Amino acid sequence: MVIEGEVGARVVLTAPLSLEEESDDADYRAPNLLQRILSLCSSVRPGSDLTRIQLPPLFNLPKSQLQCYGETVYCINNEMLSKCGKGENSLERLKSVVGWSISTLRPLMFGVAPYNPILGETHHVSRSSLNVLLEQVSHHPPVTALHATDEKENIEMIWCHNPVPKFYGTKIETEVHGKKELRLLNKQEKYVMNSPKLVIKLLPCPGVDWIGNVTIKCEESDLQADLCYKGASFLSNKGYRSIKGNIFVTSTSKTICEINGHWDRSVTTKDITTGKVNEIYNAKESLSGMKTPIVKDPKVVMPSESTVVWAEVSQSILTRNWDKAKKSKAIIEEKEREFAKERKSKSEIWIPKHFRVSYSKELGWESTPNERWVPQAPIIVPT
Repeated sequence: MVIEGEVGARVVLTAPLSLEEESDDADYRAPNLLQRILSLCSSVRPGSDLTRIQLPPLFNLPKSQLQCYGETVYCINNEMLSKCGKGENSLERLKSVVGWSISTLRPLMFGVAPYNPILGETHHVSRSSLNVLLEQVSHHPPVTALHATDEKENIEMIWCHNPVPKFYGTKIETEVHGKKELRLLNKQEKYVMNSPKLVIKLLPCPGVDWIGNVTIKCEESDLQADLCYKGASFLSNKGYRSIKGNIFVTSTSKTICEINGHWDRSVTTKDITTGKVNEIYNAKESLSGMKTPIVKDPKVVMPSESTVVWAEVSQSILTRNWDKAKKSKAIIEEKEREFAKERKSKSEIWIPKHFRVSYSKELGWESTPNERWVPQAPIIVPT
């Protein structure tokens, strides 16, 4: 839990996750691979719920999961998001939405993970007219809510993510429960989509893949896109990071376009009738050379901000001071446990600051933002 207090706290910002898993200009280099594999395998059992395991800093990226979610929205080079609302017709807009949704995936480094956000932690960043706000609305289970608005482009996003990782001996599978909504306000269209599964293979060949089926549906236009993300097989890398799918009319199941490509390279659509091929996503153009956010106004950065909460831990990881990182992280986690015990003893229910949250067996976790528009943030992405 985050306690509101003095503003102007220390902020540590790192380069966003990019197309290259470990680029030359990155702030962070992961520790020895074998050391991390052996340590992980000795500390968990098959079927373990990894959301309740506190990883040592050796396994952590110097950033919170809130920042990783946020970066997929505000760290991108071209105007893929604004393009979604500028298509001449509903089909062209859906193609742009498909391309944008693919751009939210990032190649991940094997053997390291972001911090598990603490309850009440927030992340607030702006890029031009796009303002993005995230809040950790539940700790166990971990649930993150996101609200992003762009008044200039008339675009709104509402996400609610509940990652559920499980350890299965030779791999870790994370199902991201919850849905993403992208609303084109001037077109009165809402696109609802899910997320692929994150699979971390430990043996025989270590690696990280996004795998599974994704559906992007717009009820207003009666159009739907079905995507299938594939990873490398044991014997071949032929399908590595490939993506296949189609766009069709929901009510009739009539296919309009086929989708093919690789999410870390290029993805195209092919019109079934005319055979015309269009590129809807180019990873290099979209994700290369992304800029690290900067603090525009340090005095109004709140203590609940991710980059403040984890500042000491992140700085220690960047300087490879593992003892200090471990101590700093332990202090944060112990405070979280103390506040949880205090709430339980008083029978208090945590109420998020920026969202209204609900849960049901049928729909899972859902979030509704308290405000119509997200305000300008004190942390910005240079343009």
